[in-house]
Amino acid sequence: MNLLILGRGKTGSLVADVAHQRRHHVKVLGRADNQTASALVPANLQGIDAVIDFTAPEAAVPNIEAALRCGKNIVVGTTGWYQELPRMSSLAESSGAALMVASNFSVGMNLFFDVVRAASLALEHEYKGQIFERHHAQKKDAPSGTALSLQRLIEERAGEQLEITSFREGDVVGLHEVVFNSGSDRIYLCHDAKSRRGYAEGAVRAAEWLAGKKGFFDFKDVWREL
Repeated sequence: MNLLILGRGKTGSLVADVAHQRRHHVKVLGRADNQTASALVPANLQGIDAVIDFTAPEAAVPNIEAALRCGKNIVVGTTGWYQELPRMSSLAESSGAALMVASNFSVGMNLFFDVVRAASLALEHEYKGQIFERHHAQKKDAPSGTALSLQRLIEERAGEQLEITSFREGDVVGLHEVVFNSGSDRIYLCHDAKSRRGYAEGAVRAAEWLAGKKGFFDFKDVWREL
């Protein structure tokens, strides 16, 4: 496949490395190359099979809009823009291309989502819950998209919205904890990302999976098929 990676940050660079290792042809654009999605025009996207976005919250929506207008599939790992998600999913459904979004493309984290969903039943047995998340000091959005996904799935399963506490420090890749506490005991659930490679591998595999598909997809719904 011919892949266009948007973002030269730590994750975007690793996505490019993983894509090369999986024998794809890769082009990478940084912020200066693609101000307000200016590079995402038909002439520049000719021959591109999919776009992968790991940029910044303010850049994600213009990039999605531009890619879909050009009929190109796009995988988005950037978070912090989800207030626009309903509009972007509708645009994908009508565009003839495909959009896949995830707060976290790690297979391990998606397994963790399932564990937390099951454990959230503790809230029906006199437990109280909290969510804690830690990321590197440069991360722009707080709470993280992953923490918000955890909050949402717990609310859907148990009917209670848990408080999220966020920390931004050092070069923490991503650590998420869900704690259920009762008068008798405490349940700790934790996912600690040791590197960004899991995110990168999931994003590239998502781009491969989207080939020939149209519409809106969420990685949590399809990762088992990859």
